[in-house]
Amino acid sequence: MSEYAISNSIRTLRFLYNEMTQKQLADAIGVTRQTVMAIEANKYSPSLEVAFKIAAVFKLPLEEVFQYRATNT
Repeated sequence: MSEYAISNSIRTLRFLYNEMTQKQLADAIGVTRQTVMAIEANKYSPSLEVAFKIAAVFKLPLEEVFQYRATNT
């Protein structure tokens, strides 16, 4: 049976969005820089609310920021 993992494009989007820093994104969505760093590194899955806030910052649909894919087991 396949397992699934959430990945994201936040790092790429930050650089495409005027080289936004982790701190700037964190301030925009109301979390700490460490939280953004952990989400970006796929060490932490954000709440649905935080995921939507991140997508809103980049003016993108949620599925263009976060991906839910099967992993090889």
